[in-house]
Amino acid sequence: MKRKLLYATFLFFLLFQTLAIAQIPENEKSALIDLYNATNGSSWSIKWNLKSDVRQWYGVDIIEGHVVGLNLYKNNLTGKIPPSLKNLKKLEVLDLAFNALEGELPTTLAELTELKVLKLEMNGLKGGLPESFTAMLNLEELILFDNKLGGNIPKGMGKIRNLKILDLSNNYLQGDLPKSIGELSNLTNLVLSGNKLDGEINIGFGNMQNLSELLLSFNNFQGTVPKGIDSLPYLELVQLQGNDFTSFENLQNIQSKNLIVFDTDDLKLNLKYRELFDIDAPVANTKFEDEN
Repeated sequence: MKRKLLYATFLFFLLFQTLAIAQIPENEKSALIDLYNATNGSSWSIKWNLKSDVRQWYGVDIIEGHVVGLNLYKNNLTGKIPPSLKNLKKLEVLDLAFNALEGELPTTLAELTELKVLKLEMNGLKGGLPESFTAMLNLEELILFDNKLGGNIPKGMGKIRNLKILDLSNNYLQGDLPKSIGELSNLTNLVLSGNKLDGEINIGFGNMQNLSELLLSFNNFQGTVPKGIDSLPYLELVQLQGNDFTSFENLQNIQSKNLIVFDTDDLKLNLKYRELFDIDAPVANTKFEDEN
């Protein structure tokens, strides 16, 4: 009798654990349904069956009863990102890239304080990049290239100290490059090509010792190429062409042994490094053009 009771207790415990794992908070499920409805889920390439277990929904990763990943890359999402995504409090990865999303970035996304990866590239998002995004202190990748974003890069971008990849290329961003970006010592990729950024670059690159890609081409930057770039030991890709720099003196003695791309508007300097590093030819570039 005791053995049967013990066995029944074990089965009950196992069933309880299974149900606990299967369920997620109601507000998290509602946020997912909001996304489905707001982005024309019935036309997604891989649809959700809203009557089935959330664990079976494509692209939804759940750990310990919470949504931690939402990966809907290239899934024919159209429409706007709903503000209620803020309720996915444990979300670490949000990848909605290569879809047809429009409208502005919800400022409420900044409430996703556990977020490590935000990938929204190749959509039709417009408006500005909210200053509130700098509150996402755990963010490691912010990838928003090929949208229609305008306005300035947030001044407090340097607060996101864990940031490794910042790719805002091919948008309509303007204004100067915030000094605080020089505080991103973990940054490996700084990609801002094809915007309308201008002014002199007044940041110190010497603190960005992990940088391997520096792509600032086809903006309106002026003055002298800043100091510190030549000291970066892991530098592989440098593209600064299509700007209004007046001096490239600070690039005369690059210390990296890993260069595979080097493009500026100084043709002699380009030739020097292409010969030194046996770079066959420059990577093809298309200057960013206004749609108007």
